[in-house]
Amino acid sequence: MKMEAVTGYINKNEKNFVEELKEFLRIPSISTNLENKSDVRKCAEYVSGQMEKIGLENVKIFETPGHPIVYGEYLKAGKDKPTVLVYGHYDVQPVDPLNLWTTPPFEPDIRGDNIYARGSADDKGQVFIHFKSIQSHLEINKTLPVNVKVLIEGEEEIGSINLDKFIEDNKEMLKCDYVVVSDTSMFDHEVPSICYGLRGLAYMQVEVTGPNRDLHSGSFGGAVDNPVNALARIICKLKDEKGKILIDGFYDDVLNLTPKEREEYSKLPFDEKKYMKGLEVDELFGEEGYTTLERASARPTLDCNGIWGGFQGEGAKTVLPSKAGAKISMRLVPNQDPQKIEKLFTDFVKKISPKSVKVEVKSLHGGNGAITPLDSPAMDAAVEAMKKGFGKTPLFTREGGSIPVVNSFQTLLNAPVILLGFGLPDENAHSPDEHLNLKNFQRGILSIAHYLNELSKIKK
Repeated sequence: MKMEAVTGYINKNEKNFVEELKEFLRIPSISTNLENKSDVRKCAEYVSGQMEKIGLENVKIFETPGHPIVYGEYLKAGKDKPTVLVYGHYDVQPVDPLNLWTTPPFEPDIRGDNIYARGSADDKGQVFIHFKSIQSHLEINKTLPVNVKVLIEGEEEIGSINLDKFIEDNKEMLKCDYVVVSDTSMFDHEVPSICYGLRGLAYMQVEVTGPNRDLHSGSFGGAVDNPVNALARIICKLKDEKGKILIDGFYDDVLNLTPKEREEYSKLPFDEKKYMKGLEVDELFGEEGYTTLERASARPTLDCNGIWGGFQGEGAKTVLPSKAGAKISMRLVPNQDPQKIEKLFTDFVKKISPKSVKVEVKSLHGGNGAITPLDSPAMDAAVEAMKKGFGKTPLFTREGGSIPVVNSFQTLLNAPVILLGFGLPDENAHSPDEHLNLKNFQRGILSIAHYLNELSKIKK
């Protein structure tokens, strides 16, 4: 492969690629909003057109009960070459609150080194990195170093609700040696990194009911248990003062960090004081025995995400509410089964709940974590590719968030997943003024182009 010519083509077309990205970003493909359904369809058609334009074959839009999935492939590298499946998503988050955007969210605006628009970092910009890398190889070499399959969905922001069935029904079409996902972040602006692990999730709702109606606190206070007070007591019993989760059996299946992993964490240039200053907090809190980075990405957590009950308007109302509730999420590490954790949580909450109230526990959402070995051939290829794309050796990180489809690829396709993300933690994904650093957009295209070439050196 003429890699020097490929990188030259990428550098020559840097401005053109950014202008083309703007077209992608202008489509308001908000998957959760019914009023944007036609826009999501338009975006699927745009993705399909881009796949054909860059040279992929057998491009098809697959219908689902929800939003479409777009697939394309290029399988002419030869049977002796690996096959890599590229995954991404074209749907985006809602834009509220709109008044906090500096410029309209679907009118891409370049300010400094960044392009501002909804979907720029999550995930349209990163999808486009793959498109332009593939295009550059095909323009110069008229073929690809490896066989490539591309799967871009339109429901990631609403839980990829139809994706597992699609993968299950199309295992043969999607069969591959490796999966590459660019929907994560690097550690910092000038610190290229490779994410090798994601946490899973168990998301629960606890509803507490006391008396059959709201009561006057002067008449009934002290005689009837207050559901808000009862809920507060329940929540306080879920963790101790040192951050340890107290649910029976919660830690039984946790994979502990290896010495090698902790060594890799120690290499990351993390400034705890700067971290606290950015959050405007005077002290950090978490499980004893682990660093802040380890707690935030490689250890399980439990947090109350929302709580309600009683009077919340202006002024005072002396009410003893009939009902109260809370939403509680648990970030899980690889090997923890979300369904098992849901049951453990439910049983524990029922066990610690006072008999003075009725408690109902519901599971709202769950997903498995995932991890990729650091010493795999595909990971070695990723390190070499990032080194060539960024001019420095990448570090290793794990991410605290969840991408459930990663575990689906690993279990349903039996293929290792490499997470090569080029966003940054402070690029406001899911928030107003989302943006993508254009230097990393360019270096990402170079890195993926090199990655396809590095993968071709792995013997099947």
